Amino acid sequence: MSKEYDATEFVDGDFQSRKSPFSATSAGAGQSQRAPTREEVDSRVAEAQQKLAELKRAQEDLERQRSALEETRRRQIEFQTGRQEMVHNLTRGLGLLEEAEFSARRDTEQMAKALVDLRDALSKIEAVNEESWTKDNLSTELTRALTALENARMEWNTARLKFSILSSPAQDGSPGSLAAAAPRSSLLATQSFGELCRLGLALTWPLAAVALAALAALLVFLVRH
Repeated sequence: MSKEYDATEFVDGDFQSRKSPFSATSAGAGQSQRAPTREEVDSRVAEAQQKLAELKRAQEDLERQRSALEETRRRQIEFQTGRQEMVHNLTRGLGLLEEAEFSARRDTEQMAKALVDLRDALSKIEAVNEESWTKDNLSTELTRALTALENARMEWNTARLKFSILSSPAQDGSPGSLAAAAPRSSLLATQSFGELCRLGLALTWPLAAVALAALAALLVFLVRH
């Protein structure tokens, strides 16, 4: 009995495995060259728009982050600059105030000591009672009084050298001197313009008379010659 026909007996497996891939590529190329449909184009357009919108949102987020970082950097620079400035100013101010405080405290202590010395000198001078002097103790009491006066003068000169306020022009605070100074200082301020003119004429008329006399003499001399 004859053997049944088998189609696979005439198929070379090695040939099939070594078959050129261009056949499959050609089939795929034929499918890829197919024109896209309207639905596919619309879908791709929608995808592109969506990606653009996402990129725009991402760009806006990056812009906001950049603005926030720049503001933070500006504030940091402002803080660093301000801190350096204030550290310098405060350090310098503290040094100046400490020096001024030391000088003021030293001056205050010296002024307090000067007050004590001046009060003591004043009390010693005021304690001198000339009425209690007699012929027997006149020389002794006079020596004591002159010694107290000389010590007071030394204390006064020392205080004047230390404190400039004591070297300013003295003003007599007595009522008589104040009353006499007040009219002199306010004499011109209280006069009216007419009174000031009459006062000026009264002060200058002798000079005017002399000038007129000289002018008249000059005219007479010129006429005669």
